[in-house]
Amino acid sequence: MRDLHHSVTHRLFAVGCVALAAALVLMARASAARLDAPATPEFAQAPTVQGAYVGSSACRRCHLATYERWAKTRMANVVRDPKQHPDAVLPDFSKTDPLLTFKLDDVAFVYGSKWKQRYFTRAGNDYYPLPAQWDVTHRVWRPYFVQPNTDWWVRFYPADNMKRPTGPLCDGCHSVNYDVKTKAVTEWNVGCERCHGPGGDHVRQPSVVNILNPARLDFVRANDTCIQCHSQGQPLANPIDGQYYDWPVGFHQGLRLKDFWRLEEHTLGETSFTHFADGTAHKNRMQGNDFVQSLMYRRGVACFSCHDVHGTSHDADLIKPARDLCLTCHAPGSPNGPRAATFEQHTHHAPGSPGSQCIACHMPKIEQTIGDVNVRSHTFRFISPSDSERLHVPNPCVDCHKDKTNRWAVEALRAWPEVSPWRVVELPAQPGHAR
Repeated sequence: MRDLHHSVTHRLFAVGCVALAAALVLMARASAARLDAPATPEFAQAPTVQGAYVGSSACRRCHLATYERWAKTRMANVVRDPKQHPDAVLPDFSKTDPLLTFKLDDVAFVYGSKWKQRYFTRAGNDYYPLPAQWDVTHRVWRPYFVQPNTDWWVRFYPADNMKRPTGPLCDGCHSVNYDVKTKAVTEWNVGCERCHGPGGDHVRQPSVVNILNPARLDFVRANDTCIQCHSQGQPLANPIDGQYYDWPVGFHQGLRLKDFWRLEEHTLGETSFTHFADGTAHKNRMQGNDFVQSLMYRRGVACFSCHDVHGTSHDADLIKPARDLCLTCHAPGSPNGPRAATFEQHTHHAPGSPGSQCIACHMPKIEQTIGDVNVRSHTFRFISPSDSERLHVPNPCVDCHKDKTNRWAVEALRAWPEVSPWRVVELPAQPGHAR
């Protein structure tokens, strides 16, 4: 009896060991699978959208509320005919100015309204930029001519605005379905099909399988919706029919941007027309170049996580006021940071002050758009004043505290107990001063 009991116990123990081992193997495999899994959820395969382009007005019937919001945005009003929309013209053309060498009657399109406004004239079936632009912030005229040794395409075009057509250099991003052969468009401005792909099949038979929704794409292709135009780069195929293009010719939603476009290259440590030495963009319309470097991008955040291009009441079509938007994912005690008990402890600025705003330090206005008017960076990195000393990239501390120096800012940051000393490098002692 004792032997039988011992045998049964031994067998149960053996079975238990086998079961435990199997469970441990399954747990290990599950853990490995989680480690190998992408940070973003799985998305459905992007539909193959091959239908005809029909224009944004065709979307209005079923998507009226969204259409009416979008119609008021800058996306929907990038370029406008001043004869049809006289309210689009910002400066007073009746006032003389030495830079204003053309008349309003010469203008076929006005371009822009937030920071600058440029003017295109028509010759044949092409448009050409006129030689002055309006600085919206300072309400003054400034010359408009792309100088040598700036944009990559300049060396391929004569030094004459009237020999630099907007078709190959601008219009692909300011329209839907620009045809490089005929120079015809389905519609001017950033219409629905610029982001959702051709909508003919969807209009004829509405279905989720015959229209493209960027929110259903993986984060790379979702962000490429915006990066196709909000980036500095070059087409992979260039020239095309003898002309050099500055936008991704042939790309439309449903295809892969990497097959048509490459981002402007940068050598770390070098300051160029397009980049600061640390890789941050140097000029406007490079949000995509910035963003793909960011931790946000690597974690699967998309442009539409923050912006709604269909229109909102907030600046830059943000879905919430900027600080509230950041607090959606970032709060004291959150794994995403900040690493402080309170926001005041993190920012060291009074609540409600400019320095207490997340974007003041993580999205400084350092990228030029016109004159001394800059737009915000999109790397979301805090640029240390010690980096400014080494790499000559602007930092938000002395950009705001204009009467202070990088040395002052470094010393202030190193005194903050929650800031790692390894991230704020101490500057060398000045000649004649003790460390």
